[in-house]
Amino acid sequence: MADTVRNQVKALRTDRRWTQEQLAARVGVSRQSINSIERNRYVPSLALALKFARVFALPTDEIFTLE
Repeated sequence: MADTVRNQVKALRTDRRWTQEQLAARVGVSRQSINSIERNRYVPSLALALKFARVFALPTDEIFTLE
């Protein structure tokens, strides 16, 4: 059985009242990529996960979890 990566990106983004476009600009991806990540359709690379950690000022394991 394959592992699944879940994330808190949408909750963290909405807590900050950022749009998908604003978050996308902060991490350097498209709005569509943010949408795909929030819907668990796309697992970001390690480099992108680290950018999310920097933008949200949280450890990566508080944003992404392995199930």
